[in-house]
Amino acid sequence: MSFKISKNLLYQLLFALCIGVPYLNIYELTFLVWVTTLFITLKQKYSLTVFQYVLPYVVVMIVGSFTLFFYENTMYEIIRDITYLVKPIIGMILGYQLCRSVSIKPMNTIVNVGLFIAITHLIIIICNAIIHKVLNISALREYSGYFSDFEVYALIIVLFHKQFEIFLSPKRFWLLFIIIGISSFLYLSRANFIQFGLFYIALKGYFNLNKRTIVILSSIVSLTLISYAIIYNNNYSRNGKGLEGLMYKIKNAPIEAFKTKIDKDDWQDFNDNFRSYENILTVKQVSKEGTFAIIAGKGFGATIDLGRKVRTNDDTYVSHEAILHNAFMTVFLKSGLIGVFFMIYFIYILMRQKKSEINMVKQINFLLVATGIFLIFDNWVLLGLFLKTEQKSIVIGFILCYKELINKAAAAQHPNIIYETN
Repeated sequence: MSFKISKNLLYQLLFALCIGVPYLNIYELTFLVWVTTLFITLKQKYSLTVFQYVLPYVVVMIVGSFTLFFYENTMYEIIRDITYLVKPIIGMILGYQLCRSVSIKPMNTIVNVGLFIAITHLIIIICNAIIHKVLNISALREYSGYFSDFEVYALIIVLFHKQFEIFLSPKRFWLLFIIIGISSFLYLSRANFIQFGLFYIALKGYFNLNKRTIVILSSIVSLTLISYAIIYNNNYSRNGKGLEGLMYKIKNAPIEAFKTKIDKDDWQDFNDNFRSYENILTVKQVSKEGTFAIIAGKGFGATIDLGRKVRTNDDTYVSHEAILHNAFMTVFLKSGLIGVFFMIYFIYILMRQKKSEINMVKQINFLLVATGIFLIFDNWVLLGLFLKTEQKSIVIGFILCYKELINKAAAAQHPNIIYETN
């Protein structure tokens, strides 16, 4: 009796593997798995669409590769930068290749993989909280994970499962919603809360401006500002447990990435606003090199001098940083304003989706537009698609290919109908 794995199941398993491996936070392993999968899933044909999305990141790579010859950067840092900055390119092409056909059921696959990750996350939390007595919010996040953008994709698809043409019984809907929802919430990630809010607004169609949506968006903005004002005027401990620790982070969030003056000798001010400190140093140190560096950067291998040793999330100490929290500033350091322009251009084309008469394509467009808007924030505080533990680039490529397959099938059935328009 022979056992045979269907091609669809194989690609679903490979998708799950590529989505799951970054959670281990071993970038060398992630890079190896992604590159290996990339080569074993090569297609015979590619559309120009996927390369349109990859092109901005290719330009960043080309400019960084050119300007490195004008500076004395070490080979180790050069190679490291290349592996980090090529990640979005690999991810989008990989996601595009893994969506082999409509029969793979891409949206169901995202939900199922999200469920597996959520269950794993909850088990880790339970073990740390009950067995190891880890209750401090910062320590719990350190051991259990800081965020999970992918679970938010899964959660939003579950929440809008009818729009995504997924059949879920009431029992299965609530099971998926509760498990993935609780797991997503327990990351206590400000970025994921913002991501979920943006995705929810997008899937409700509130980004299609009219009188009704303007009123709704205005109400949401007003409620957000009032809520933040209440939080800001309360005193929370930076080492607080549970929700108090989360409230402190929310209170500090708008200041952390945009503060222009930081007292590096004040331990609390320095740590709470370290992202801004990085940004200030990057602008100063690149500008000091002159106009060429401002326009084209200092190339792969370039670092900023922090002026002191700081502890990283990997529990190492560094005095020079090659990869910053801010993706725009990281690209500015390597590829200058040219690179930053193409980063913004990528967000622009992601948000500029053509209108469609096909329901599923509409929902995919909503997701892509919401992803583009979220990347404005995500690039500023969490390295965007460059972050070693993120998988949004795979999701983008995956659903872009799915959208393409749907449009091709519709065009084949009704060749005289235009399904997407500007």
